[in-house]
Amino acid sequence: MRIIEVFHSVQGEGPFTGLRTSFVRTARCNLRCSWCDTTYSFGPGRERSIASLLAEIARHRTRNVCLTGGEPLLQRESLALVQRLSDRGLTTVIETGGSLDVAPFLGVPRVVLSVDVKCPSSKMEGRNRWSNLPRLRARDAIKFVIADRRDYLYARRVLRKYGGGATVVFQPVWGTDAGRLADWVLRDRLDVRVMVQEHKVLWGDVPGR
Repeated sequence: MRIIEVFHSVQGEGPFTGLRTSFVRTARCNLRCSWCDTTYSFGPGRERSIASLLAEIARHRTRNVCLTGGEPLLQRESLALVQRLSDRGLTTVIETGGSLDVAPFLGVPRVVLSVDVKCPSSKMEGRNRWSNLPRLRARDAIKFVIADRRDYLYARRVLRKYGGGATVVFQPVWGTDAGRLADWVLRDRLDVRVMVQEHKVLWGDVPGR
């Protein structure tokens, strides 16, 4: 697999926020979101075997793994990696940009999908793969990264059309007004989770944290 970094930290996003986690960040991404905070993952990375990744994760002594990117679904070995992690009793959250098919991962035990829906401010909303959303389960998450009122209204429309059993996360773009987003959610009585990026609250915008 082409890997940018492997590190041990606290999960900062989604339904497992706050849990100690092993992170595997894959190289390359097929999207170019305007507000992306991990552009360093666009490069080729370096080749790592699944065995070496499993060994490094084992040294962290965590129960949870996050496979992120870049875009991990671009890596053909990602499925084999999460299957091996599942066999070891570990839960893996796969963070995907939402443009690629998640179906191959639905049958793997202990896999949780965190699927982005790209809003207009990302300039990538035309790449959303809508067929993913009805497939998501109660343990999975749909994440909207929201910069402004236009993004919020877009996310609200998507929820009305595709809302299902998955956890829905509204995450403000880092540096925007999170309280304003929470006020909109409260006013509209939406059943979503408003969540900031906890790792940035703890350590700032630092790679590998």
